[in-house]
Amino acid sequence: MPPAAASPLPLLEAHELDTYYGQRRALRGISLSIASGETVALMGRNGMGKTTLVRTLMGLIRPQQGRVMLDGADITGLATYAIVRRGLAYVPEGRGIFSSLSVAENLSIAGTAAAAGEWTEPRVLELFPRLAQRLAHRGDQLSGGEQQMLAIGRALMLNPRLILLDEATEGLAPLLRQEIWRTIRLIRGRGIAALVIDKSVAEVTTIADRIIILVKGEIVFAGTPQQLAARPELMHRHLGV
Repeated sequence: MPPAAASPLPLLEAHELDTYYGQRRALRGISLSIASGETVALMGRNGMGKTTLVRTLMGLIRPQQGRVMLDGADITGLATYAIVRRGLAYVPEGRGIFSSLSVAENLSIAGTAAAAGEWTEPRVLELFPRLAQRLAHRGDQLSGGEQQMLAIGRALMLNPRLILLDEATEGLAPLLRQEIWRTIRLIRGRGIAALVIDKSVAEVTTIADRIIILVKGEIVFAGTPQQLAARPELMHRHLGV
């Protein structure tokens, strides 16, 4: 009888991450994995460590203990630009666009570091026609929704294998939130893995393969949307729904 095929490595893994801000321990032994093409939602109330975890995965914060692995290789000590070149893209809370540069200039910066793939500037402008109409506008002349489109488009132009989205719909009008969720579904349909931070339980549960809830820097739940729905007391306690 032939041996069973070895299971493929996860795309991204975190092992026992401890991250501190000064003396305050922000992450407490966090371990998780994300498979290629998988969408994982990261949820929890404000101040529970979600953004800290994403910034640690991206190399923007160094953990005091633990490792981050990409394709089975340790990337914990790498600079953020080196992690980006290996296939991760980050859309931070607050968007992080260059406000003094035009839409075209913001996109061209991403293009200089982009891997080969389907996401080119024309493809991004096809996805977000509003940006095509505002190519000469500076970042600070865009609405909040347009800034978020630019941030996501810039990340997509890197042709990532995994995109990390931190509160991508925060503060947007309902119609614009729906447009961002449509984009996230499109990303998922293209086989790009995603780690999505968002407070909208109704939307998250329709797109996520798995949901992780953080409380004070610790994972208190990890499972499918169906498993979470079966525990309404946990949703009420930790998500306020």
